[in-house]
Amino acid sequence: MTDQTTRQRREIIWPSVITVISAAILIGAEVFGAAFAGGWALAILFGLDTIGAHVLQVILFLIGVAIMVAFVRGARRVEPFTRRV
Repeated sequence: MTDQTTRQRREIIWPSVITVISAAILIGAEVFGAAFAGGWALAILFGLDTIGAHVLQVILFLIGVAIMVAFVRGARRVEPFTRRV
């Protein structure tokens, strides 16, 4: 048996891919918008200067990236991107 015959082909399930990407865009806009606004609001609350606001925004942005990675990983378990043919 060759390696080609033991492997199974995989097919992309486009509706699942589009669903997850669409949800990620929507949720990402909310998460990153909240990171920007939250960093700005916390900087004002704590009396920080512009640099402090940007540092808070970067920290919240990185937390947002972690949230988005977790979301996409979880969504791929629910909506698989490929199937065996």
